[in-house]
Amino acid sequence: MLTLADFDFDLPPELIAQAALPDRSASRLMVVHEDSQDDRHVRDLPELLRAGDLLVFNDSRVMHARLFGQKDTGGQVEVMVERPVGDHDVLAMVRASKSPKPGTRLRLMDAFDVEVVGRAGAGGEFFHLRFPADDTAVAYIERYGRLPLPPYIEHTATESDETRYQTVYARELGSVAAPTAGLHFDDALLARLAERGIGRAFVTLHVGAGTFQPVRENDISQHQMHRECYTIPQSTVDAIARTKAEGGRVICVGTTSLRTLESAAQKGELQAGSDETGIFITPGYEFRVADMLVTNFHLPKSTLLMLVSALAGMQTMRQAYAHAIKNRYRFFSYGDAMLLTRKSI
Repeated sequence: MLTLADFDFDLPPELIAQAALPDRSASRLMVVHEDSQDDRHVRDLPELLRAGDLLVFNDSRVMHARLFGQKDTGGQVEVMVERPVGDHDVLAMVRASKSPKPGTRLRLMDAFDVEVVGRAGAGGEFFHLRFPADDTAVAYIERYGRLPLPPYIEHTATESDETRYQTVYARELGSVAAPTAGLHFDDALLARLAERGIGRAFVTLHVGAGTFQPVRENDISQHQMHRECYTIPQSTVDAIARTKAEGGRVICVGTTSLRTLESAAQKGELQAGSDETGIFITPGYEFRVADMLVTNFHLPKSTLLMLVSALAGMQTMRQAYAHAIKNRYRFFSYGDAMLLTRKSI
């Protein structure tokens, strides 16, 4: 039985990156081998990969999903939109001294009212909110909301964050957190990768607020993952099939891209289309699509640390994280990155 303690480590708080570097591709990149690590930079990726390899990016764009306001009784509320459900309705997390009841109206950003329709989601963790009918909920969110930086970043979103907490290729609006491995890629790096014959494909997975929820079960097999929506175009399925047939490697940029591909291949063959996933990848998982992964450093006891341990091996990741702490790598969303290879079975 794997427990939370198997994925715990002591992280000096000063290693949690509070701001992005001015140059996206200047972040450090740890190339992780089974028993060793190479210290490089993200800008070195074109030399570290091979012609015929395929990078798979998540093109989801972060919504202005954080809104503040008051209940009709005057109590303060904070709303974190999880996802739109139709033109005028959303699922959201609502933080308040007392949970608002169905029929309650919330005045948000001192600009508009939403109605609490009821609770939703497994266990009722979300609130169903109805926005005004004169425009879409997404339009209201983008017009009035704030960029939702992760809870471990201590400043409120600035004008710089508006740019740096989005990938340069973000297109499909719907996430409440950035697919952060992609933050390291700029247009110049993408052009150099293409010149080297390294392919590019896209999926969309809208990151939900549940990504920051802790694992509360000591026996991790009892943990219930949050569900997120994804789309895989047929062009990406075709590019992956072509890459595999020609001996290239599929390199997921970020755990969201990896979870999307592995979710869509659960029946044995990668399928194009849209669906929801609650896939929980832990050591012992048999990977079907991903060969390599570019990823940031993850929180102790997190499902993402469990995922990378499944891909590269638990001992390999323990050594890699120890190396990162010793060598002062920057952690989490605005931090540095790793290049991992799927362990041989």
